Amino acid sequence: MKDLSIDFIKENEYFLDGEMHEECGVFGVYNVSDNASSLAYYGLHALQHRGQEAAGIAASDNQKVECYKGKGLLTEIFDTQTIDRLGGVHAVGHVRYSTAGGNEIENVQPIMVRAHTGNFAVVHNGNIVNAREIRIELENEGRIFQGTSDSEVIAHLIQKETGTFVEKIIKAANRLEGAFAFIIMTKDCMYGIRDKNGLRPLTIANVDEAGYCLSSETCAFNIVNATTIRDIEPGEVVRIADDGLKFFQYTTEIQNKMCAMEYIYFSRPDSNINNINVHTARRYSGHMLAREDKGKVEADIVVGVPDSSLSAAIGYSEESGLPYELGLIKNRYVGRTFIQPTQKQRERGVRMKLSAVRDIVKDKRIMLIDDSIVRGTTSKRIVQLLKEAGAKEVHVRIGSPAITHPCFYGVDTSTYEELISARMSVEEVRAYIGADSLKFLSCDSLVEAFGTKDLCLSCFTGNYPTRLFSLAKTLVRED
Repeated sequence: MKDLSIDFIKENEYFLDGEMHEECGVFGVYNVSDNASSLAYYGLHALQHRGQEAAGIAASDNQKVECYKGKGLLTEIFDTQTIDRLGGVHAVGHVRYSTAGGNEIENVQPIMVRAHTGNFAVVHNGNIVNAREIRIELENEGRIFQGTSDSEVIAHLIQKETGTFVEKIIKAANRLEGAFAFIIMTKDCMYGIRDKNGLRPLTIANVDEAGYCLSSETCAFNIVNATTIRDIEPGEVVRIADDGLKFFQYTTEIQNKMCAMEYIYFSRPDSNINNINVHTARRYSGHMLAREDKGKVEADIVVGVPDSSLSAAIGYSEESGLPYELGLIKNRYVGRTFIQPTQKQRERGVRMKLSAVRDIVKDKRIMLIDDSIVRGTTSKRIVQLLKEAGAKEVHVRIGSPAITHPCFYGVDTSTYEELISARMSVEEVRAYIGADSLKFLSCDSLVEAFGTKDLCLSCFTGNYPTRLFSLAKTLVRED
């Protein structure tokens, strides 16, 4: 069998554009008596882990929509004066990370549309896999783009359509393929939309006496004292207006394929996705790892890689009976290395980010629990840190299957070349990272741990849930 995947992807940019692959956080608040921009700021602060390169907030006072955005963390962009100036009774916000070349200010969200029919703001999480096709179509019709983000494509597509505003959204959503959750705010209405495959999360909640919130993660509701109502369903639009909530199904061709990486890595442990608590899901994955490992390797302690792997490490400890120890300390003022935009920055981030607790790990056989191995750089450095601190052995256990296929739905793993498990066997990866042993969780155990089959596992299996990538999959390999 000849593997043509790398060449195919390089030669067919229609299927991926490295500049627009991003994992972000969106938040909206509607009809609140408090400063809406202030609530949006606090909600976005709870989502800061989803994007640390840029952020923005658009607010409405029911008469006009104003926007402020910039590069950096929320605390670097917004101050009290800016928040007070934006004010509003409704607001939407966004935190973003980008891949190399995609962090121009034009791509920072919210994307504002100023039109004779009325102004509106768009915030978006995910990746539209047919965005380039639609963009070319729109450009050929004379439409002008300021940046390269999918969100601007969504905005133009909505403005092009006819009918009521919700009808325009429904028509636009039916043109989109891929993974998306986006929020649109006009001067007096708000809309939440999820892709028909359910790949990206979006949840609605009550806030204040008669207000509502929309968020990528439920953890943001806690900080604004909101009460979860329910998830927006795949292929669904919710309209929030002064007459309450109205739900519209824009397509019947739906499936629920939540990105498994939302549970494994992206989301905060205190978030619930599809009514499943993230901490609990990760903890059970640790249990499953220990069951698959039982009696095969001797170790003295279990150490988790902060922060997203700690739940799985607790689960491994509970199932195996090995004591859980705090063997690694995270510098809280350094961002997550997986979402740094370049490899050089990722490597520097690892060196700044973690330190080993020498008195804990010295002369110990360590069972090191991590959530995933993407490029291998982080794992290699962590194993080295522990051994430099005196660890006798370091056995690495990963709370997810090996990532062997690119993600085209908004995660920064868009080529086979950057995925170490796509190029190396498990034994070769073990040798590269310097571990004494290495094992990944099986897909079956992952599904059992999370308690649902409603998952996108394409980065582990190559079975992509969308039409475009079902087609791509048949083209990338041939006998």
